[in-house]
Amino acid sequence: MSHGSTIDLAEKFAAFSEHWRPKVAARLNGQDVRLVKVQGVFPWHSHAEVEEMFLVWKGVFRVEFRDRVETLTSGQFLVVPRGVEHRTAADEEAEVILFDPSEMVNTGDAEVSDFTAPQGVTV
Repeated sequence: MSHGSTIDLAEKFAAFSEHWRPKVAARLNGQDVRLVKVQGVFPWHSHAEVEEMFLVWKGVFRVEFRDRVETLTSGQFLVVPRGVEHRTAADEEAEVILFDPSEMVNTGDAEVSDFTAPQGVTV
């Protein structure tokens, strides 16, 4: 993890291959800049105390809500309000940048599973 120097997103994404387990690229003001590769469907969950931001770096990424689906492509982002149930999905591999509080567990209130990322893993 780099502080005070340039971070090359393509290089950072190339450094790992697993899906759904975000890696911390930087930290600022109690927030993580997390990089994640996604493919398939993530479990339904919510985060009672925090918002979650998804910025698509590469590919096509869906944020599914109980009443609608938002499809994002490279250069688009969406903020999920706190407490709103959602799941994410991608038919083909996508690369997504997350802005989350450092202590936030990626699976929120869902049961711990293979989707639950270890905290603080850096890239």
